[in-house]
Amino acid sequence: MSYLRNPLKNGRINLSNRLVMPPMATSKAMPDGKVSQGLLDYYNEKSAGGYISLIIIEHSYVSKLGQASAQQLSVADDTTLEGLRMLASVIHKNGSKTMMQINHAGSMTMEDIIKSKPIGPSSVVNPRKGIIPRELTREEIKDTIVDFRDAALRVKSAGFDGVEIHSAHGYLLNQFLSPLTNHRSDEYGGSLLNRIRLHLEIIHEVRTAVGSDFPILLRLGASDFTDGGTTINDSQTAAALFAEAGIDALDISGGFSGYIVPGLTDQGYFASISQAIKEVVSIPVILTGGITEPDAAERLLAEKKADLIGVGRAILADSLWAKRAMEL
Repeated sequence: MSYLRNPLKNGRINLSNRLVMPPMATSKAMPDGKVSQGLLDYYNEKSAGGYISLIIIEHSYVSKLGQASAQQLSVADDTTLEGLRMLASVIHKNGSKTMMQINHAGSMTMEDIIKSKPIGPSSVVNPRKGIIPRELTREEIKDTIVDFRDAALRVKSAGFDGVEIHSAHGYLLNQFLSPLTNHRSDEYGGSLLNRIRLHLEIIHEVRTAVGSDFPILLRLGASDFTDGGTTINDSQTAAALFAEAGIDALDISGGFSGYIVPGLTDQGYFASISQAIKEVVSIPVILTGGITEPDAAERLLAEKKADLIGVGRAILADSLWAKRAMEL
């Protein structure tokens, strides 16, 4: 996977091999979470021509309790494999690499979606959703680790080029990381090391399962941008430990702020925190956040704010964005 480990082309900055399409929910899956023809058509259109180096497939639930919304993509059982293989094949045929983002919503869901009370690290309100979940037991935490491991194995079996673990935007792993939602008094709460214990256990199990040559990314909600929440200093410490545990690249976004930074609208508005993460790790760092112009992407790379650039909403709005960017 040299395009991750060495994102420079011929020693020069070149957007053509540093462009990532980050995961963006489409709600195009079948009602049971399987790949639909509409989903295949969508990713065929976005990947046409191979202008995007890496396409990260939208967050996909690892268990029914982790489903965030209706018609979300599933990687929760083996019946999804046939469709996932077709999805990977479509993107590869067009010349791009692709990974899947695997996720558990925790308290970022609703009872009518999962048919039971949402779960979380503690029975405190989710700041984004307003849900007060049921606190996970230790046994359920162990089950969640297995769910992530098995989902990652399905991703590999389906022919994808890697897997991304989602810990941002207020979802379950972000809920464990953030002091806003993790009020546990056991080994999964309190200190920062305890709050990322679940992350580290998942990383270990996934790495053991998929082997050393299958890239694992982690999407990190590096700051909640709110009093009492996760800080960038927390995330610098966590990022270094994630890299040491076997993560191959970090995809930087917001925590309970979601995919925005309050008060900032400049292109690449997570640039300051992606740069801070770059200072403490040697693995590649991906920057996303409001990037709509190729010049802005090139500038952020030149300023060493990140190693790869994620362009989501611009490509969502214009499937030819990457092609035009490469032809400038």
